[in-house]
Amino acid sequence: MPTLGMIFPPDLPPEELHRVASAAEAAGLEELWLWEDCFAESGIATAAAVLGWTQRLRVGIGLLPVPLRNVALTAMELATLARLFPGRVAPGVGHGVLDWMGQVGARAQSPMTLLAEYTTALRRLLSGETVSVAGRYVTLQEVALAWPPEPPPAVLMGAVGARTLRLAGELADGVILTGRTTPEGVRDALAHVTPRPGDGFSVVSFVGVRGAAPSDEIAELAQRYFDAGATTVALHSVGDGGPSLEDLAYTIAKEVAPLLR
Repeated sequence: MPTLGMIFPPDLPPEELHRVASAAEAAGLEELWLWEDCFAESGIATAAAVLGWTQRLRVGIGLLPVPLRNVALTAMELATLARLFPGRVAPGVGHGVLDWMGQVGARAQSPMTLLAEYTTALRRLLSGETVSVAGRYVTLQEVALAWPPEPPPAVLMGAVGARTLRLAGELADGVILTGRTTPEGVRDALAHVTPRPGDGFSVVSFVGVRGAAPSDEIAELAQRYFDAGATTVALHSVGDGGPSLEDLAYTIAKEVAPLLR
């Protein structure tokens, strides 16, 4: 069943998040997605706040830049959220913006190697394994979570290029595609992705809605992404003259969702 969600962008101050999350919950929205952009808002802190403020809203984090975060710490944080709010957190990991990673002295010489080692270790830790690994970037010595979540949350991977898309299919439980990806781009991207046989694989598309677009137009746009292979479409307003996020949440849940096939 396709899922419609909304994005709280990091160019808004965090003190606006409570009002938006409450409006999304009240409207019946399924998912609220958060970004961890340097140097704006933490994805983990904002996810924890939204989960605590709401009762059923699912919270996606798209995405956590792996060069900034020790994998054991990320596993601890995600495991805590997954146990406190079962089935309601959808974390995503990725390279991060490489220039930003350079600003903080965390840019990896081989981002692909780092992302592969990190994603593998993160999923193993969240699954309750005791992990020992001596990789190029990830080093763990008999590390195990004291409170692994059951079941572990699906770990998604942000991807744009063909190599990272292939890596997402090999190692992650889903892929997050940027707002610059068209419906045709979704089809092209998925041509590089081969999920593991028998596994559910999520395809999250971030989609911008310009101005005060009517509900039928938004529904038609979202449907094009679903038809292209997206399993979740997370909408956000772009440009001037658009609705408030509270109004957008109501429109998505009450007017757009019923129009989808």
